[in-house]
Amino acid sequence: MTEALNEKIKVKPFLRWAGGKRWLTKSINDFLPKDFNNYHEPFLGGASIFLYLKSNNIIKRKAFLSDFNTELINAYKQIKQNPDIVIKGLIKLKNTKEDYYKIRKSKPRTLVNQAIRFIYLNKTSFNGLYRVNLKGEYNVPYGFKETKDLFEFSNILKVSTLLNQDVNICSDDFFSVIENVKTNDLVFLDPPYTVAHENNGFIKYNQKIFLWDDQERLADLLKQIIEKKAYFILTNAAHESVEKLFSNLGVRHKVQRSSNIGGKGASRQKVNEYVFTNI
Repeated sequence: MTEALNEKIKVKPFLRWAGGKRWLTKSINDFLPKDFNNYHEPFLGGASIFLYLKSNNIIKRKAFLSDFNTELINAYKQIKQNPDIVIKGLIKLKNTKEDYYKIRKSKPRTLVNQAIRFIYLNKTSFNGLYRVNLKGEYNVPYGFKETKDLFEFSNILKVSTLLNQDVNICSDDFFSVIENVKTNDLVFLDPPYTVAHENNGFIKYNQKIFLWDDQERLADLLKQIIEKKAYFILTNAAHESVEKLFSNLGVRHKVQRSSNIGGKGASRQKVNEYVFTNI
């Protein structure tokens, strides 16, 4: 039943996530082991890789998804548990500048309404950024994004279906993933990039939320994954400091992707990124 269902649906992220890995789905098969047990993803973000692997029946056992962003994780939990309520809530909201700032200022009390607000702001904000001020208040400006199918409700239902197939979701520090990792499991890690590389200006913002100390902790995590005889795939910035930190932990691949420099209407350029793996 599950295999037949997954063959029929093509699922994509329900969020716009800066630094997302939808581009990597075209080549992720080149880095996968022939077979693996459970799947782990501790920097969930837009979940491009998980959704690709799960909807193509490549993840055959349990999946453990997590992220330090509690609002993000709540959105996934609500789509898993209450997709119809989330959709009904989103249908009522208007994509206008006035409504955007009104909703951005609001503070819903229930978890499902918090998820509705989060998804709405994500889809209507500037470039899908997630940014908060020192008070923890979301402060990304309105994005003036016009589309007829803004929230793609049919896709939300497909995501919900996948999340209800042996998937555990929680909010935690990335290092806690090691508690569930066992031999022959696969861990996909897409951390916020810390150092700038090749025209990717977004990375400077991430220095506030993922320090170089965190990159060193990440290297320690890879060592423990290797000790458990599990597999890992790590994406990171194509920078000499990153190469030096991770090169002795696995094979380094340089992959190229397209990038919009300067936002809408700007020219598309090629950006290199690293993929490290022990596979």
